[in-house]
Amino acid sequence: MTEEEFDAFYAAAFPRLTGQLYAFTGDHGEAQDVVQEAFIRAWDRRGEFLADGAPEAWIRTVAMRLAVSRWRRARRWLEVVRRTPPPEHTAGPDPDRAALVAALRKLPEAQRMALVLHHLCDLSVEQVASETGAPLGTVKARLSRGRTALARELAVGEGEREREDDRVR
Repeated sequence: MTEEEFDAFYAAAFPRLTGQLYAFTGDHGEAQDVVQEAFIRAWDRRGEFLADGAPEAWIRTVAMRLAVSRWRRARRWLEVVRRTPPPEHTAGPDPDRAALVAALRKLPEAQRMALVLHHLCDLSVEQVASETGAPLGTVKARLSRGRTALARELAVGEGEREREDDRVR
């Protein structure tokens, strides 16, 4: 089967196979996924398809087996989850981290990206420039301006917390 023949076969068979697998799985998205995966596997065998004489049956069989395999995997995962007790208590983020995230959100995106990549992801200034596509000097300026703005935001946030603590007392 040539690429053009495979494309025509795909266009004709995909909707039909998806409908059949939807009836089998009860989930349209899952049906589309397994049929698509079956077609991907068939792509490597497209030369053998005309000799087999039943390419749609082959894809349907593969898609059904994929659906059953996914269902079994999901069932096993569910059994593991049910046997694992939930944690007693999960602590929320500490106040300093929440304040940092809130302050970072107030910065322009370019400054925030530079600060996160450089200080939290431990990338060098050169790596930040490469990842963002910005010139080296621009990254340095963003880091400098971002640190200044971040310090200002954190200082404002600290002052608000102190006033709040005084009200509580």
